[in-house]
Amino acid sequence: MTSTVQPTAPARQSRFASKALPYLLSLPALLMCIGILIPFLTAVYYSLLRYRLNLPAMKGFIWFQNYINFFTDPKFWNTLKISLVYAGLTVGLELLLGLAIALLLQKRSRLNNFLSILLLLPLMTAPALAALMWKLMTNPNFGILSYFVSLLGFPDMKWGSDPATALFTVTLVDVWVYTPFMMILLLAGLRSLPPAPFEAAALDGVPRSFVFFRITLPMLMPYILTATLFRLLDSIQQFDIIYAMTQGGPGDKLLVFQVQAYLDFFQSTNVGRSAALMIILWAITYALSNVFIKQWLKLREKAHGNA
Repeated sequence: MTSTVQPTAPARQSRFASKALPYLLSLPALLMCIGILIPFLTAVYYSLLRYRLNLPAMKGFIWFQNYINFFTDPKFWNTLKISLVYAGLTVGLELLLGLAIALLLQKRSRLNNFLSILLLLPLMTAPALAALMWKLMTNPNFGILSYFVSLLGFPDMKWGSDPATALFTVTLVDVWVYTPFMMILLLAGLRSLPPAPFEAAALDGVPRSFVFFRITLPMLMPYILTATLFRLLDSIQQFDIIYAMTQGGPGDKLLVFQVQAYLDFFQSTNVGRSAALMIILWAITYALSNVFIKQWLKLREKAHGNA
């Protein structure tokens, strides 16, 4: 006869703990997912409604009519154009400046490490606070930047209050705040590159331009894509710098998605339109992130294939 040995209480507890551990570890991710989905689904729900806070009795489902109205609304196409131009301009400038600074600070030294920390100070400033600081500096009456620009022969520089220079002004603030973000990511990428290809190129006397375009840039491309993706997704959703500087003006010159949705909600009290605009912004960011992630995966597969 065979006798079955019953597991002891500690053994049963250990077995239960090993089975429950994966669920406990995934619980924070599940809670975060729920926290994200609740406001997202709420926005989807409101985007399907005709809902104005000043006319609550007219609340009702109109399904996709808010989205259809955008296709015939010149304000929406203006918002789309301005958002894409602003994102492309700021991210492009920040990428070029961040890469240039990272190349200058690539060599490890006490001075370069100190400068890299010093250059991070704008990134530690809240964007809205930085915008208000720049608004004071560009004030035509007493701003220090207006004074220096007047010495260069531009005494009537209106900065954010002039449609011709409003985009330039907010782009300048955005570049000042977020270039350190690009710089620190690209600097980390540069310092993590393997030294062997560069040592071989130096022994062969290869020109620096060839080394940069044929060795450094291809190896750095995954870091460039990652930094560009993060900044692009943030820039196309920009609100605080633009609203603090110009409130979306002058006129509709800087009515990007977030500012337009804010004005639709709090000034026009059009909850349905504001929610629909945010869902469209989500769809654009989702599409852009997919493009960048696919390119990043292709680069990784290519790198593994070459290895």
